Amino acid sequence: MIYSTEVEHMCPVAKGAYHGPAPIPEEGKWVQVKENGDISGLTHGVGWCAPQQGACKLTLNVKDGIIEEALVETIGCSGMTHSAAMAAEILPGKTLLEALNTDLVCDAINVAMRELFLQIVYGRSQTAFSEGGLPIGAGLEDLGKGLRSQIGTLYGTKAKGVRYLELADGYITRLALDKDNLVIGYEYVQLGKVLDAVKKGTDANDALKNETKSYGRFADGVKFIDPRKE
Repeated sequence: MIYSTEVEHMCPVAKGAYHGPAPIPEEGKWVQVKENGDISGLTHGVGWCAPQQGACKLTLNVKDGIIEEALVETIGCSGMTHSAAMAAEILPGKTLLEALNTDLVCDAINVAMRELFLQIVYGRSQTAFSEGGLPIGAGLEDLGKGLRSQIGTLYGTKAKGVRYLELADGYITRLALDKDNLVIGYEYVQLGKVLDAVKKGTDANDALKNETKSYGRFADGVKFIDPRKE
């Protein structure tokens, strides 16, 4: 250790009481975090790139300082999907500090990692007061049938009005309009369930028919439109 001349000539003064860091809630326990291995918890973080073209939702399940599970969900930028593929491979097995200082390829994913880091090291994780936390695999519970992200894609113009394209229910195939051209319901397909059925041997047309459902007063529609073509 190198000290400046000024410090070298100072007389020593004894340090008073040391209380350590404030304890934070972690998986149902109060923990004084002093090193990576003291940190546990599952939580989510959201990040965005500099031009704010795309965004990332990152979910990490950390046990004893090690990232055991990572769920990377991106939207708005085609390049982010490939960055997410790399990040999902890179993150598991790293400590939180390693992950914070790793280039996760995409700015949005890096920012999500930063925001998530702040939550978890300050005791603001989703499992702060859940005894034992959540098992590895809990991140998948954020996904719907067929393990697909919950996506909402809606579009509208002043000239032509609204178009529902995809909701948590599924991929929107038709909108039902009343006599005043107001949306009163929609028809949707749960793509995850369709693909699961096809993989099990169900005919694709049958699977599509079985998983096509409607919401609202769809049956009362006076006019039905394809939101992607009409």
